[in-house]
Amino acid sequence: MNQRDHNPGANNDETPHIPRKITGKELKCDEEIRTQINTLVEILDAKGIIKKKEFQRIVSMRLHEISKALAFEEIDEEM
Repeated sequence: MNQRDHNPGANNDETPHIPRKITGKELKCDEEIRTQINTLVEILDAKGIIKKKEFQRIVSMRLHEISKALAFEEIDEEM
């Protein structure tokens, strides 16, 4: 058992601990975070705080920028 199993309030990573009842297969960290973000965006969109499509467009652009920067960095390291 790891520390998280012994103390549900303890959290070694930087994501906030959200209490949950596991009724099926344990989710991987990235799956859990992705679900939390999607849920948050849906709630904010429903409340009119953000627009889901605009959020998705901005995230897509940001991911593209980061991907390009990493590719250039990799090419630079190879030279």
